[in-house]
Amino acid sequence: MQISRRTFSLGAAALGLSACQVGGAGGAGVPVGRAGLPPEMRPQPNPGWSAWVDAFRGRAVAAGIDSGVVSRSFQGAGFLPGVIDRDRNQTEFTRTLEDYLAIAASDEKVATGRAKFAQYRGTLNAIEARYGVPAQVVAAVWGLESNYGSRRGNIPIVSSTSTLAYDGRRGAFFERQLIAALRIVQNGDTTPDRMVGSWAGAMGHTQFIPTSYQAYAVDFTADGRRDIWGEDPTDALASTAAYLSRSGWQRGVPWGGEVGVSAPSGGRVITPQPGGPSFRVTGNFDAIKRYNNSDSYAIGVGHLSDRIAGGPAIQGAFPPDRYGLTKDMRVDLQRRLTRFGYDTGGADGVLGPNSRAAIAEYQRSRGQAATGDPSVALLRSLGG
Repeated sequence: MQISRRTFSLGAAALGLSACQVGGAGGAGVPVGRAGLPPEMRPQPNPGWSAWVDAFRGRAVAAGIDSGVVSRSFQGAGFLPGVIDRDRNQTEFTRTLEDYLAIAASDEKVATGRAKFAQYRGTLNAIEARYGVPAQVVAAVWGLESNYGSRRGNIPIVSSTSTLAYDGRRGAFFERQLIAALRIVQNGDTTPDRMVGSWAGAMGHTQFIPTSYQAYAVDFTADGRRDIWGEDPTDALASTAAYLSRSGWQRGVPWGGEVGVSAPSGGRVITPQPGGPSFRVTGNFDAIKRYNNSDSYAIGVGHLSDRIAGGPAIQGAFPPDRYGLTKDMRVDLQRRLTRFGYDTGGADGVLGPNSRAAIAEYQRSRGQAATGDPSVALLRSLGG
């Protein structure tokens, strides 16, 4: 039985952003490096956590972890209150496919992807030759999960997984992740200090949780370590291809494509956003979903991979949102707010927290209820 790489919600990280991050778009949601961790993500005294660790040591040894590895791995580790806060306060939200793709396959992400693809063309081609997964698909996963390695995460995995295991809400799951993390150290793939990632335990360039790392990670560089954390992304990219290959990827078969533009023959047709473009997808689309079980994610990977390879943007039109605004109107709204001095964080047509805060500020300045909701009337009130 294959292990799902993610059996829990990572929020925006499904985009390879900070979630998409979203998150998305990458993965871990924080820049690479240990510097700059906020206070709540630094170890703090907690007698309950310490007692839990004392009891856990015996279970770890019984699971085959050397006692010296346990002691060495917990040196400097500690309870991270910020991890508990994030776990308990994950915001449940849904993005339309249009909004998802605006982030996951933005012009910037496509341009960076093409540059990274050119930089690592030889490596990616060698990985494709071995595992049968197209080089551009592997590059697209890299782009969505960590923005091509720039957002791999900097939270110590032993601290984060032990904190979540101690908390107990998903204790059994995170204890398995912790034991897997200790086994990674025991196998010599990395050290506790280098094993960092997201608050929920996803690691490296393509955001593997420890149990999935154990099951699928490969030493493509043949240096004796399966290194997904370092600056060289080779092992992480190869591990992603190995994962997709073992999830049923069929060599020589496309993932799918937009109906009427680039759709392959066969497969099935899906329309993830009512009124929007349809896609004909193959079994390889389902293999991508084994990596992250989301139609939007799989289309994001597939479409970004096509764009990296020189393909066109989505050609079909998406319907207006629930406020009656098209993407072009939302972009126009963001630009007009910016001209009025309100910071929307950019003009990409995705009305996220920054844009809604800007709308609320504008509404307050006009003596209106600060709902933060966009509207056609609001757009008109901002002028041309």
